[in-house]
Amino acid sequence: MLVLAHISDLHLDGSTRATERAERVRDRLWRLPGKVDALLVTGDIADHGTEAEYEEAARVLGLRDGDAPFPVLTCPGNHDSRAPYRKALLGRAAADGPVNSMHAFDDGAVLMCDSSIPGSDEGALDKETYDWIEATLDELDGSLPALLAFHHPPAAVHHPLPDTYRLRGAERLSALLERRPEISGLITGHAHTPAATTFAGRPLVVGPGVTWTLRLPWEGEQVADRDAPVGLAFHVLDDEGRLTSHFRVVT
Repeated sequence: MLVLAHISDLHLDGSTRATERAERVRDRLWRLPGKVDALLVTGDIADHGTEAEYEEAARVLGLRDGDAPFPVLTCPGNHDSRAPYRKALLGRAAADGPVNSMHAFDDGAVLMCDSSIPGSDEGALDKETYDWIEATLDELDGSLPALLAFHHPPAAVHHPLPDTYRLRGAERLSALLERRPEISGLITGHAHTPAATTFAGRPLVVGPGVTWTLRLPWEGEQVADRDAPVGLAFHVLDDEGRLTSHFRVVT
């Protein structure tokens, strides 16, 4: 059984408010008494994509000093910038190509995929990323159930703001899922609302936003609920390859 914590959309911008909310959920996760195999952070880690914001994120997420109690796995969102992300968050040489990474555990694999399009709020998995997903799954050879994690949901969440800037070319992702039964589900962020649906017959789970929560059209006209508590999710991938998700708030 693979147990994953999940947060998204920290939008760290140097403000006390953004940092405090990120630290609040971090502290909750760091104090968990039971098993968690990894923390997934699905994009929009920084608000403006600056090195200073990623340096703050590295500190908050325990990447600077290595004091996180479990691996912290990240992928970019539309507010992130690839070169400073690599340099200041990951401690790698700055580069502009997609930031993709695979993480194998005893009970499953997680492919953190880059759905950002530089200069755009929309998302897409480009050819390089699709080729990488295929090659990575070939290398795993069906030995582990796999989850794909990226920023932009490929299906509507029924609010005009995130639905305007969702994943482009979803039909290619659907075709990939049809060919790859080892993919047990999709984990995303971007919408700032905890949500669960299906896409191409697989679970699609959207993580809550740390910085603010989306008000759905029937909840009021103001889009951002900045007073809502910080949210997080826990995903369980069981021995049958079934994905179960739980949502929590941190007050």
